[in-house]
Amino acid sequence: MLRHATLDDIPALLAIEQQCFATDRLSRRSFRHLLTHGNAIILLDQEGGHIRGYVLLLFSRGTSMARLYSIAVHPGHRRYKIGDRLLEAAEAAALERDCVSMRLEVRRDNPASLALFRRHGYRQFEETPDYYEDHMDALRFEKRLVPYLQVDLVKVPYYQQTLDFTCGPAALMMAMKALDPVMELNRKLELRLWREATTIFMTSGHGGCGPYGLALSAYRRGFDLEIHVNENNVFLIDSVRSLEKKEVMRLVQEDWIEELSQLPVLLRCGSLGVDELRQKCEAGGVPLVLISSWRIYGERFPHWVVVTGFDDHYIYVHDPLVDAEEGETVTDSINMPIPHREFQRMARYGKAGQKAVLVLYRANRRPEPPVPPTVIIG
Repeated sequence: MLRHATLDDIPALLAIEQQCFATDRLSRRSFRHLLTHGNAIILLDQEGGHIRGYVLLLFSRGTSMARLYSIAVHPGHRRYKIGDRLLEAAEAAALERDCVSMRLEVRRDNPASLALFRRHGYRQFEETPDYYEDHMDALRFEKRLVPYLQVDLVKVPYYQQTLDFTCGPAALMMAMKALDPVMELNRKLELRLWREATTIFMTSGHGGCGPYGLALSAYRRGFDLEIHVNENNVFLIDSVRSLEKKEVMRLVQEDWIEELSQLPVLLRCGSLGVDELRQKCEAGGVPLVLISSWRIYGERFPHWVVVTGFDDHYIYVHDPLVDAEEGETVTDSINMPIPHREFQRMARYGKAGQKAVLVLYRANRRPEPPVPPTVIIG
């Protein structure tokens, strides 16, 4: 019998963890959080009052992707196809939540799990060295749960932001690497781009990056680009309350726009819909889109993502943020499927609904010499 787990099942789940895994075990606290606050479900296989196995699924807000976080069958009950039934039940549960794909990670040295997933049509798309506690590599797999969808994806390398305020630089790095494969992505470049493009201030802590500063950073590195904004007001100004900070942000933006006006950069006042974004990609562009994180993370902060593909119902993005506190990994942030209508809702920020899209293209000119970053004291 298959059923949903409850808090009363935690002792049995912990016993299975002890029997099945030598490292990276889920704790009592983790199970309790997942069953009460996590965006997750746990399905159990039970026979005669004994729990023989479980499967744990995680879901992402605002996207149509599920992740199989863990699956385990008690050693005394293997060879009864329990793993197959749990996996099939997990896929059915994901489809009930309108998910179009399932992703997971498997240890390289786990042949039984590798055989299970390959038998059910999962395909490996990435390998991550030194992933687990004992330094074993992880293999990442995905299965399309709705196979009739024809997905057109751009090959965009992934880079995870290393600081809360560097989503813009991380997104820009991914787009530049897609167009210039020899470009090296590292934290030094991430921080340099942030210093060049920061708005100085944000609600709290360090400032984020607006479209004009990112555009200048891309142009200086030899890329052609377009800037599409829906208004001429100061970007991200709703993120601060102080009049002095608002004035500083206004001056910074004016300086960027003055510099851009002297360059062959297309700056248009207007917004791009999903169809227009798709046309830009088909023309060889890689779009960066400013979104509000509310619909994905339940928090109101501006956030940059990279568009990587389309199908008839979904737009796919790389999200530079990995929400580790919710148990997410890089697997959850690569080619995230988002329904067209949902993406249109999230592709704006602040009370004014500010919209911004940068579209990068490959160019034949040489990059400009790097500009020394401004040092602000006081």
